Amino acid sequence: MNILKKVTVMILSFVLVLSFVNVPVKKVAASPLSANGQLKVKGTKIVNAKGKAFVIKGVSTHGLSWFPQYVNKKAFKTLKKKGVNTIRLAMYTAEYNGYCTGDAANKKKLKNLIDTGVKAASELGMYVIIDWHILSDGDPLTYKNESKKFFKEIAKKYASKKNVLYEICNEPNGAGDWSKIKKYAKAVIKTIRSVNKKAIIIIGTPTWSQDVDQVANDPIKGDNLIYALHFYAATHGQYLRDKYIAAIKKGLPVLVTEFGITDANGSGNISKTEGNKWMKLLNKYKTGRVCWNLSNRAERSALIKSSCQKTSGWKSSDYTTQAKWLWKWY
Repeated sequence: MNILKKVTVMILSFVLVLSFVNVPVKKVAASPLSANGQLKVKGTKIVNAKGKAFVIKGVSTHGLSWFPQYVNKKAFKTLKKKGVNTIRLAMYTAEYNGYCTGDAANKKKLKNLIDTGVKAASELGMYVIIDWHILSDGDPLTYKNESKKFFKEIAKKYASKKNVLYEICNEPNGAGDWSKIKKYAKAVIKTIRSVNKKAIIIIGTPTWSQDVDQVANDPIKGDNLIYALHFYAATHGQYLRDKYIAAIKKGLPVLVTEFGITDANGSGNISKTEGNKWMKLLNKYKTGRVCWNLSNRAERSALIKSSCQKTSGWKSSDYTTQAKWLWKWY
């Protein structure tokens, strides 16, 4: 009898093991961060931890003070499902409750919002760009001391994060030639590197971050530095693509941290034709790109229709023409 029981138990155990062997295991898709790790700059492009080209496919917030409601994990998750791997947090320095023009409470609010964005992106395994968004203060030297203080604090805080990149001057304009911007950039880069040796630092270029060809003649020495190019396809056509190609051929690393298929003012005409030309060219050189902007502002560069009040979980009918065009490429 004891032998019969033992045999029965053995048979049942064997059947149980077989049942588990045939159960399909659901694979969990790797996040952009878990699959690629800390990003680096190599040659003219960004590469992952293994040295393989990594193309940033990003979306930029509008000004954090204007549209703080879109800085949330559910919003980022919705974008991630569309192929977005990077979020750019655009913190204006001067306009509408800007970091450098507002009071202490406003500065704290903006830093808290950045922290919310970094945490949300990190939890989703996405990359995040912290953008010092100069605009009317076109000369980056205007708030150089404030910039150094901000980036020292923020770079130290996120020194252990492998997914954080720093954009130190959004769109220099009216600042003169590259030498003036370079002076600012070198000072801020030194500040960041005092607390963070590895993070990628993105440097704005003259004339609203367009003159990358000028910068290619005199780049800043250092590792993991890359230069911003901005374009709006209905305004910036082949002449700007030629400047981009010239810079790439001279070996300048370039990242498009702002673009759209509208006019340069964010509205007006839309040109999918010129936008397609840009995207094909960026793909050819494996250059990353970040689209402007995540908001429902009543302008054609916004990705969400102004009639939509949702801050995540958008459906096709909630997206603007630019957004629908973008998802096809992402």
